[in-house]
Amino acid sequence: MQNNPLAAKDERPNKQAKGGTVVLKKILVIAVMLALVLNLTACSEKVDDSYKIGVMTGTAVQNEEELRAAENAQAKYGDIITMTTYPAKFTTETETTISNLTALAADPQVKALVIVQAVVGTAAAIDKVRATRPDMLIIAGTPGEDRDLIAGKADIVLQTNDIERGVNIVEQAHKMGAKKFVHYSFARHMSVQNLYDRRVLMEETCNELGIEFILADAPDPTAEGGTAATQQFIMEDIPRKVDEHGKDTAFFGTNCAMMEAMIKQTIATGAIFPVQCCPSPYHALPGALGISIPDDKKGDVDYAMQQIAAKLEEAGMAGRVSTWPVPVNMLYVEAGVEYAKAYLDGKTDGKNDSAVLEQILKDCAGGAVYLSNLTTDKGTYENYYLFLSDYVNFEEI
Repeated sequence: MQNNPLAAKDERPNKQAKGGTVVLKKILVIAVMLALVLNLTACSEKVDDSYKIGVMTGTAVQNEEELRAAENAQAKYGDIITMTTYPAKFTTETETTISNLTALAADPQVKALVIVQAVVGTAAAIDKVRATRPDMLIIAGTPGEDRDLIAGKADIVLQTNDIERGVNIVEQAHKMGAKKFVHYSFARHMSVQNLYDRRVLMEETCNELGIEFILADAPDPTAEGGTAATQQFIMEDIPRKVDEHGKDTAFFGTNCAMMEAMIKQTIATGAIFPVQCCPSPYHALPGALGISIPDDKKGDVDYAMQQIAAKLEEAGMAGRVSTWPVPVNMLYVEAGVEYAKAYLDGKTDGKNDSAVLEQILKDCAGGAVYLSNLTTDKGTYENYYLFLSDYVNFEEI
């Protein structure tokens, strides 16, 4: 204790002692004042930097995956995330979509909006928001309106590159050992320009890679017989195709109703299934493999992947079935929120920073992603991103 100058006996004259006490008091007062000033400054910065991110998704009835992604973001960031939904019957209830989005933007703390899916009515809703909040960052995923229209409304648009998947899917099948590639569809789908163009790209890519391309007609699920007839046909035809062409045959279909039956029979015959028409761990794979996702695991992609990998390993098919590592709409919500945070935290070069966006998509997807910009007859849109993903190798999970 003798080394403590405040505790030691002071043998200096009283005048010096009193002077030292006055100086010490002044120092303490200054220190307290500085601490108060710094604390007030910190508090004011916290208030200035506060913000919220509004997220609009479908309901659990319309698309549960994107809703779960928004809930995950809210669980991660708390009150920063504020949510709303567009109506299940969004095609006929556009006014509800508009009013729900404008209500979300009415909160002055909401400084960014993430809309997935950007359904019919979104462009008009954005116009309403811009009228009062012109500086709002707006990210639109999976647009359901004219591409040129939505490109001029949102700051960033995210959409799956469905046409280029014609190359992407065949290349994946080739990596998995496919020597033949069967494309199931029907006249109604082949009259859709994007689906037809993708089919042409598939055939061209097969020719380049030395894969035999096989067109197969299936019943239209909207025709007489409905979904049941389509599924029954797939259940019966895939074994016939494998008997004729061998196990190193990859199967792809353009309709969601085909997927569960196609996966089941691909596994049963030992053939190859590169990806669903709508790539997602949740699309048809759990149903085909008899996996039930408990309520507390809904939206947990890692859990779903592990369950799928275990079932495929058990069947000896871990290297013969693949998908994308995350549902695209879940990805657009998650990446949209992360990008909005980066922008609001001053970590992007303006509203449209392609380098930051690409890195965030990679981080969220857990694998390689491939972005390109949309080009139409009106030009190239630097803010409209077409997305492709790498594939899951279930042997590595």
